[in-house]
Amino acid sequence: MSAETHRQIKRRLVLPMLAAAGCARKSSAVHIVVGGLTDLVYMPTTLAQQLGHFEANGVPVQIEDTGAGSKSLQAVLGGSAQIATGFYDHAIQMAADGQAVKAFVSLTRYPGAVLVASPEGAKRIRTIRDLKGSNVGVTAPGSSSHFFLNHLLVRNGLAPHDVSVVSMGSGRSRVAALENSKVDAGVLFEPGVTFLLRRAPGVRILSDTRTPEGVQTVFGTPEYPSAVLYAKAEWLSANSELARKVATSMLQTLHWIQQHSAAEIADRMPASFREDAEAYTQALDASKMMYSPDGVMRASAADAVKNVLSRSLEKVRRANIDTASTYTNEFVSR
Repeated sequence: MSAETHRQIKRRLVLPMLAAAGCARKSSAVHIVVGGLTDLVYMPTTLAQQLGHFEANGVPVQIEDTGAGSKSLQAVLGGSAQIATGFYDHAIQMAADGQAVKAFVSLTRYPGAVLVASPEGAKRIRTIRDLKGSNVGVTAPGSSSHFFLNHLLVRNGLAPHDVSVVSMGSGRSRVAALENSKVDAGVLFEPGVTFLLRRAPGVRILSDTRTPEGVQTVFGTPEYPSAVLYAKAEWLSANSELARKVATSMLQTLHWIQQHSAAEIADRMPASFREDAEAYTQALDASKMMYSPDGVMRASAADAVKNVLSRSLEKVRRANIDTASTYTNEFVSR
């Protein structure tokens, strides 16, 4: 997706909320950054805005696409954004660095990440072990797609340095990089997976976490939380009522997802997200099961993420992390 298209999407998402809040209140808008607006794993945040849930709950929201989870994390840490829609991995990572970042709404139960060999790469890459010496694309270094790749490498007897990591960006740029074999393999999320399979049938799926069975195979657990809303712990403490309104808006959206078909969900999303409407709806239909029905983070699931990260991140392995400090369910509890 081009920079201009990203700017157009951003304007469409931001302006209605700012107009409703009024120019005088622009500075009071909650700034939410997303590491790839078109990725279905992050879809509930956009859908909440499209359904008017933020506005109905009295919270003006500004949504911005950073293009990568690592950049969203930087925005929250630097104070230019209050909330990120990103992977729970980052809360664990920050705990290892001694920084208090907390997830407060769980959006998904499965990561939805898929490792794919490109058409040229598939000619020699049949298993993850065949990746040694390859160029492998991720959203950006330090992103959750990078963590996912590292986990797969370590789990299959390789080390992270056995491959050359390439930044592919988000959206259609990732699909294009794989379709045109600019990389040997890469990590995709829906709807990119469906778009790629329709356009380049010669690709090979090496690992798939879009289903409970895939999550069990890759992570050894039936549930592996990925996309969450997170913020600095100090911001949540100082803005508890605002955080609750945001969480309520997201819970209403998660419930709406459970009650509607993929076609109905697709119809509510920005038209620019679904240029190929049939493929987009197909990808949504394949992804519906990954969304959380209640927004709750479970202790066993949080521990599973920490244990996985500890295998590939030395700082997590060495740190004494209490996962209870990396999330809260107080804003989603009834």
